Amino acid sequence: MNIPWEKETEEKFKNILAGIPDMIRGIAETRVSKKAESIVKEANRTEITEKDMVDAFFAETPFGFHGPMKTDMEKLGIDYTKYGHK
Repeated sequence: MNIPWEKETEEKFKNILAGIPDMIRGIAETRVSKKAESIVKEANRTEITEKDMVDAFFAETPFGFHGPMKTDMEKLGIDYTKYGHK
């Protein structure tokens, strides 16, 4: 079942994905989307929020790539620290 995204969050998600190298972009999109959906399902909610997307990226992105991921988020005005990430 596909859970809808907040419109602004979906745009940010697409922008972050655009910065990921082609050969792993599809994998990243699938894994982060599935993780965000599972977070929403567990919380018994019906829409993916920015926090869900950020939590999913941190959960599914290998630690060695957190630096570039954080930079991409910052460029989009996403404050991942307010969601408990460092």
